[in-house]
Amino acid sequence: MARANPAQIGIIMAIWLLPLSIYFLLNRSRNRSNLPIPSPTKITGLFIYPIKSCHSIPVRSAQLLPTGLDLDRQWMWVKYPERKFLTIREHAKMTLIRPTYDAETDTLTITAPTPILGFADSPAAPISFSIPAHPTAAWLAENTTVVAATIWTTTTPSHEYSSALTAPFNAFFGTDVRLVYKPPTSPSPRALTGNGKKELLGRAASTCFADVMPVLIGSEASLAELNARLQAQGESAIGATRFRPNVLVQGHEPWSEDRWKTVRIAPSRASQPTWTLLAQLQRTLRLDPAPTLDVVARCARCHVPNVDPETAEAHARQPWDTLMKYRRVDPGIRFKPCFGMLCVPRGSGGEVTVGMQVEVDAVTEKHRYVQGMG
Repeated sequence: MARANPAQIGIIMAIWLLPLSIYFLLNRSRNRSNLPIPSPTKITGLFIYPIKSCHSIPVRSAQLLPTGLDLDRQWMWVKYPERKFLTIREHAKMTLIRPTYDAETDTLTITAPTPILGFADSPAAPISFSIPAHPTAAWLAENTTVVAATIWTTTTPSHEYSSALTAPFNAFFGTDVRLVYKPPTSPSPRALTGNGKKELLGRAASTCFADVMPVLIGSEASLAELNARLQAQGESAIGATRFRPNVLVQGHEPWSEDRWKTVRIAPSRASQPTWTLLAQLQRTLRLDPAPTLDVVARCARCHVPNVDPETAEAHARQPWDTLMKYRRVDPGIRFKPCFGMLCVPRGSGGEVTVGMQVEVDAVTEKHRYVQGMG
């Protein structure tokens, strides 16, 4: 019996795979909520905030961990001796603390301006220190002390750095402070609460020092709509970093992300040499390793977006006042406006890069903010 040549094998596979792929593609489009699935949207920016409430680092790529993007909000300033967290809400100038990352040495350097004591109007003198970005357990045991640090209503074991290292920052804050660290893999994880609690999410999940959830996605389309409203009032347009997103996407029509339920991050079709039926089938059957995130809630906003992250100047009204007029859209938290979507990664994640696309797998009209997050 003659062997089938490669062309014949390809035809046979196509005959079998085509109906199967059509079936799964049709079922994917038939969302359980009967709402239309939007087309993929491009990632235009990635941001990490190594120290909670301090300045961002824009990156081209980052590892998505179960607790969020690598190096994102794994450190936090606390007031001493209470060891309660400090944020922009009370200390707007925290955004002037700038972390930088050196990949060659795997080092994080933290720099901030501080006035010369006794001369409030004098030029700022920089203060800084450097620490390992991915400290080993041995390094932490030798250089830090395990303490209980409090963020919102949760107290969690954390590694506190020597006061000798961070002492110059006492003058910056005007009070005695300490820096604490929470590794992404911890024997005492900070479990998610609210919309991310196990009973609602369906699995146990945790984060480091993010306010509520590991990842925040923001939309340029929604930001542009907000900026149009601000400019119509004679106000200046604002940048996306006011809202401290981790992932910024082009978006679809403004605020369509309000209905996202599940998203996947995958290479754009244009970036692949060939877009084959088999590749599409792999995606449909979830055989490819693309990171998946559950979109668990809208992000209810406080006054932090009023603070310019470059100058630490806080606007008395905007964008809070404008958002309050039309973005109190979540039935679970009517007294706050919403911008961006809070997400929880599934599994071990993977690498995320600017230019990749966010594919919306499922949508819902039942998002409701659950009190108690934090």
